[in-house]
This record gives sequence, structure tokens and C-alpha cells, in this order.
Amino acid sequence: MTATENRESRALRRGWTTGACATAATRAAVTALLTGRFPDPVSITLPKGEQPAFPLAFEETGETWARAGIVKDAGDDPDVTHGAVIVSTVRRCRSGAGIVFRAGEGVGTVTKPGLPLAPGEPAINPVPRRMMREMIEEIAAENGAPGDFEVEISVPGGAALAEKTWNPRLGIEGGISILGTTGVVHPFSCSAWIHSIHRGIDVARATGISHIAGATGSTSEAAVADLYNLDTQALIDMGDFVGGMLKYVRSHPVDRVTVAGGFAKMTKLGQGRLDLHSGRSQVDFDWLAERVREAGGSEELSEKAHRANTALEVLEVAMADGVDVAGAVADRALETVKATLRDAPVVADVVIVDRQGKVIARAA
Repeated sequence: MTATENRESRALRRGWTTGACATAATRAAVTALLTGRFPDPVSITLPKGEQPAFPLAFEETGETWARAGIVKDAGDDPDVTHGAVIVSTVRRCRSGAGIVFRAGEGVGTVTKPGLPLAPGEPAINPVPRRMMREMIEEIAAENGAPGDFEVEISVPGGAALAEKTWNPRLGIEGGISILGTTGVVHPFSCSAWIHSIHRGIDVARATGISHIAGATGSTSEAAVADLYNLDTQALIDMGDFVGGMLKYVRSHPVDRVTVAGGFAKMTKLGQGRLDLHSGRSQVDFDWLAERVREAGGSEELSEKAHRANTALEVLEVAMADGVDVAGAVADRALETVKATLRDAPVVADVVIVDRQGKVIARAA
């Protein structure tokens, strides 16, 4: 048995995102700054209510600042940031400044449009920012202190780690991104994940569910569940493995299958990709520029799509120009779905969801 097979034969251990680690380090630092004591271990509440505790790797204080570090544990996921130290330095700010985020050593800065953060911003994503902001405001209120702080997140060695990620291509310079929407890293294992997809379909069929939906993430899953009023057992944790789901449905049919995801993932599906992971398939901007033209966009708009940095940027410029590129992508994605299902007696549809969970395109 290989090492990979051995790891997949047992339950895979979850880990924590850089965003969760940054939030925990920030909690320790701001608590020490206001009370003189570092909580160790330090607990945080994740978006879905989980409350993990993190041991501190180190702690330091000054007259107007405090610093704490946490070693990231990615569990059994082959994450390049596993073992990295996520450091938060919290400083008092002038009254009325609010909470300001800074990129320290090893944390990138956004330099191009098309990401959830504006150019010039530290690459600390919206959900980790919200987690840190809410937590700081809570601790400040508990201690009767003004909620004005600068939070600098750093990752020693992060610039070198970033070279192993897509950050340089995305225009994120100087280091890694602080990521996470749930705070939890689910271990990546192709065979184990596809096995779980198959079992989910088996359970749905066995319980008489006739309409299942596979989603690429939690946002699209929530949107499609609400759209079709689907029970939990009808929701298949498909992730990036749309091919693994569709091929199994082909031989184990249900009456209807919905594929749901964000614009970038569904673009890859429209291109004919059945594995949507960023490490194994990429957005083809020539193809996307053709979809802009197909949707009635001008040559100028198509050229903007061709030169775009991200799929999100293409979507935004097209929508601003009144061009339904999401609809064109959904139509092509549905073609891929139907081609994969072949002649299986299954009705299929595709749903594209934006980052806020709004349905922006459907094809059936």
C-alpha cells in the first residue's frame, strides 16, 4: 500500500485555514494588549459555530502593541502553508480610525482588479477580515476600550510559499493570501472525496429523492438549496469533482441533477473540464472572450475579457455593459453536463451563483 492509499484508507484529519489562524493570533494579541495576559490556548468561533482552540507559538508585547503567532495545521491536506507561522501584531490607533488591516512580511498585496479586494489592499480576504473585526469589537467592548486598532498579519517565509501558489499570476505580490470562508480545511483526497460523492448519491436514491444538486462550495450549495427547496440529503458535496458526480449519476440515475457553482468554476465546466480544481484546470480567457462575443458584447469588451486577470473581472465588466456572459457560460456548461451524462434518463440544469449567493444565470 502506498503512503497516499494508506492515508486515504483512514479518516482524513481536517485542518484550519490561514484566516482562522490569523483570527486566533489576533484574538490573543488584542486580549494581551487590553488585559496584559495572552490566552493560551486561544479559542475562536468560526462562521458555522465551531470553537477550535489554538496553542500559541510565541507571544510578545510592547507599550502600544502585542504580537502572537500560531503554527498553521492543515490536517491531512497537502497545503503549502502547512506548518507556516501566522503572526498578528495589533497596535493601538488614533480615536476614530476603526480597525485597519496591514500586510506584514510574507502576506501579499493585491495589484490587479478582479479579486474580492481592491488593488492596494492586503491580501486578507473578506471573511477573515469580518471574523477579526467582529472579534476585536467584542473584546474592546468587554474591556471598555475604544475599538481602534491596526492589525498587521505576517507570515515569515510567505513570499517563498506564494511562488508555489497562483498568487503571482493573480497579481498578488509579496506573499500568500489569508484565506478561508468557514475556517476549516477539508483534506484533499481525490479517491476519498469521489467515494463520498458516490455514497451521497446512493443515499439520495435509497431515500426516494428524485432531484439532487452538486455544488462547488457552501455559497452555491445554499443558493441552490433555497432555489429548489432541496433537503440536505439531496445536496451532494461535489466540490471540484463534477465528473465524479456526473459519471456516477450516468450509471445510477436520478430524475434530475443540478450542477451549481461560481462563475469561474462553471467557466471551466463550459470549457469541457470535469475537474475544476485550480491546480488541474484553468480559465481559458480566449474561450471566455468568445462567450462575451456570443452574448452580444462588442469587440472592445471581448478584448477586455481576453486581457482580464480573473474570471470575476470578465463577469464584472460584462455585467456593467449589460452583456449576459454568465448566461452564455451556463449554456456551454450544460452542454458539458449533458455530454457526460450521455443517454442517461436524467434531466439536467446548471446554476451560476455570485459571491453573495445570488443566482446570476440558469440553463436547463
